Amino acid sequence: LQKLLQLLQATDDPLIQEQALITLSNSAAFSVNQDIVRNLGGLPVIGAMLSDSTPKVKEKALNALNNLSMNMENQEEIQVYIIQVCRSIESAPLNSEVQLAGLRLLTNLSVTSDYHHQMTDSIPSFLHLLSEGTERTQIQALKVLVNLSANPAMTRHLLRAQV
Repeated sequence: LQKLLQLLQATDDPLIQEQALITLSNSAAFSVNQDIVRNLGGLPVIGAMLSDSTPKVKEKALNALNNLSMNMENQEEIQVYIIQVCRSIESAPLNSEVQLAGLRLLTNLSVTSDYHHQMTDSIPSFLHLLSEGTERTQIQALKVLVNLSANPAMTRHLLRAQV
């Protein structure tokens, strides 16, 4: 895992970055690896890939963070990317893999109400995806909205959202 993270930092080749992110994402299926990646300082390394202009690299980084977000310690570090993820969802082409990967990550991060306040400004975008997206996009947007709706503090934001 350490070598993969070093490789990710050392290369600008999108194909190598994509493969390294896929491997990290697959490794994160095991909870012990989630801790190892965090302890190696890997979350910011992967998070930096969210700024990549290559959609496939961005998608694979979102998938890796999604898999790594299955524990609370990782969520505490990953939450710093919520606003960036929301912007990526809003700027990505409708129904794109980047959009879906971002929504999946937000679904995990919105299971508890700890980070809901960071998603407030994107509620209109989630509602837009619910009305305009394909079924896959609608389901992912709905999952985020359902998680947000479980928090009474979000009621006002959800009801006042301009669609």
